[in-house]
Amino acid sequence: QVQLVESGGGLVQPGGSLRLSCKASGIIFSDYFAAWYHQAPGKSRELITSITSSGTQYYYDTVKGRFTITRDNAKNTVWLQMNTLVPKDTGVYFCYLGLTPDRDYWGQGTQVTVSS
Repeated sequence: QVQLVESGGGLVQPGGSLRLSCKASGIIFSDYFAAWYHQAPGKSRELITSITSSGTQYYYDTVKGRFTITRDNAKNTVWLQMNTLVPKDTGVYFCYLGLTPDRDYWGQGTQVTVSS
């Protein structure tokens, strides 16, 4: 059974930092493309950053320079380091692992609230 367990969300003040983690089980993690999506209140889920199995990263413009995605294939984990958070970063963050169209998985989502 495949499981993706996210952790690390919470309430943070503007300018603060959070680190999200997503630990996978039941798959060969190193084979999978990994990504983080952000779903702001009332909006659709959007890709913000991704990392290939070999470590090539992509960042959407709104998070470039503030967020960092990393992975450790030995630990079956992908992280999202979020710095200089702003209120627009508020929402639910989902991790995603994909290999083929019928072999992709989502985490349960973790809430991040940026507010003073």
